Amino acid sequence: MTRALLLSFSPHGKAAQTFKLARALLRDLVPDAAVTERDYGGQALPPLSREYANALTTPGGLSGSATARSEELIVELEACDLLVICTPVHNFSVPAALKSWIDHVVRIQRSFTVNAQFEKVGLLKDRRTFVLVSSGNARKGHEPDFLTPYMHAILATVGIHTVDFIYLGAMVRGAEAVNRALELAHRQLSEAISSGL
Repeated sequence: MTRALLLSFSPHGKAAQTFKLARALLRDLVPDAAVTERDYGGQALPPLSREYANALTTPGGLSGSATARSEELIVELEACDLLVICTPVHNFSVPAALKSWIDHVVRIQRSFTVNAQFEKVGLLKDRRTFVLVSSGNARKGHEPDFLTPYMHAILATVGIHTVDFIYLGAMVRGAEAVNRALELAHRQLSEAISSGL
């Protein structure tokens, strides 16, 4: 059975177009999947604390209460076979809610390590991952995009390399533009999920 982790980082939470699209396609294309849904856009994770930072440099500190939330999130990520991240673009990059999740999940000696050449090496197994990105811009490539390369790099840091990006543009340009974006994204995501599972 496929175990899917569906994450929303939109301020709209589970009402976000990307989240509703991903949920519908998982239900239709992977009906037997056990899906865990999380809304971190509407219910943001706490920022990393001073105690967390101290735990990273204290012998034995990584197993204490300061890293408990981080551990929960990493275990949840480890348990899934299919990861779906639904996020808007905020100021050319990831929203604060997604950055907070990343900060909790990307943890030295737990989800990545550093080799003798000082390169980061992921400790998690690769899994099929889809990143659904919504934006107000109608055409990708007409403004800076720091989200895509950053997400590629950060997921690779923990060992996730099999990543597909689906872009939904023009999400603030009226119902017709939104419907066109959804139709295109539906087709792309449907083809990607069908070919990869």
